[in-house]
Amino acid sequence: MEQPSPTHHRPQPDLEKEKHAASRVTLIGMFLDAFLGVMKVIGGTLFHSQALVVDGIHSFTDVVSDWVVLAVMRLSRKGPDADHPYGHQRIETLGTLLLGSILIAVGAALAWENILRLLSGEDLAVPGWPVLVAAAISVGSKEWIYRYTRHVGIRIRSDLLIANAWHSRTDAFSSVVVLLSTIGAMLGFVWLDVVAAVVIAGIIIHIGWKFTWDSVKELVDTGLSEEDTRMLMNIAMETDGVRNVHELRSRRMGHDILLDVHLVVRPEISVSEGHQIGMKVVAGMREALGNILDINFHIDAENDEKYPHPTEPDLPSREQVREYLQNALGELPHHSKLRLHYLKNRVHLELFLDEDHPAPELNNETVRQVLADYPWFGSVRVWVAAT
Repeated sequence: MEQPSPTHHRPQPDLEKEKHAASRVTLIGMFLDAFLGVMKVIGGTLFHSQALVVDGIHSFTDVVSDWVVLAVMRLSRKGPDADHPYGHQRIETLGTLLLGSILIAVGAALAWENILRLLSGEDLAVPGWPVLVAAAISVGSKEWIYRYTRHVGIRIRSDLLIANAWHSRTDAFSSVVVLLSTIGAMLGFVWLDVVAAVVIAGIIIHIGWKFTWDSVKELVDTGLSEEDTRMLMNIAMETDGVRNVHELRSRRMGHDILLDVHLVVRPEISVSEGHQIGMKVVAGMREALGNILDINFHIDAENDEKYPHPTEPDLPSREQVREYLQNALGELPHHSKLRLHYLKNRVHLELFLDEDHPAPELNNETVRQVLADYPWFGSVRVWVAAT
């Protein structure tokens, strides 16, 4: 017995509320980034801090990333439709990939420019004290927007928003570097300012690479970690009625998880009992991982990966088996019932007769002789039951 695969969906969240929350926090962050970018670029230029100028450019990349987030969130938070039955979350993954690529490109350009500046041996000016004030303002404000954005991202399950929050925190980290390097430059180590600019560029590249690589893994359907997969397998195996789990596949779509699982149950149970066992497995897995969007399960009567010759689709159907029996034995009693089990590439029969309509010619030996020459025949049991 193999049951058709039901797909069990998690209740859909309020996408409009999520989109509004994401847009609000992103707009706040965008205006803050624009203000900090202008302040740092002008301050760094006027008071001779290359590190603060690079930090200001970093803030402007935050503005660009905020625009990306606004556009992508509007598209990715659309509900499922005929062309996208699982929703539009993969658009969010593409947005994260684009954001990471922008960071890598900007970081590499800034690092190269400042490495050349450091190697040129040109005279470097000592940064002025307003650089410290600008860096301190940046640290405080960017840490605040990081915490706010990350909180909203976790609440609405948005990897893109969480990624944008971490982008904001890298701006806070880089401003800390500016603070330290400026203090060092004021103490006589003027070259620390340019070195700090290179370090900040490296931070930008590192964060960009992380976003990009995680997005690539998701787009090529990388599954759950070995630890999470083993946990889900154990949940299924410990569910009453499950004899084995011979396949569990997973993939990510944004922050959500999609699962396919094959559950082996006893072959003699009913279709509805097999479905109920599968529903218990679904409940257990959802309790363990709350971001599972869909669980698509198969109910199998045997491990069809274990046997060298799994059940073939050309085995005779119920009507064909009944026709073979009637051609050899005549019309079956009207109240008889036939149950078939397709196991190890054979058909095993159970024939149920009503004691009020006896058919003595229908017994285990007679039916076995009739079907013995068929290569698909496995076994037969004839039962007589009271009504």
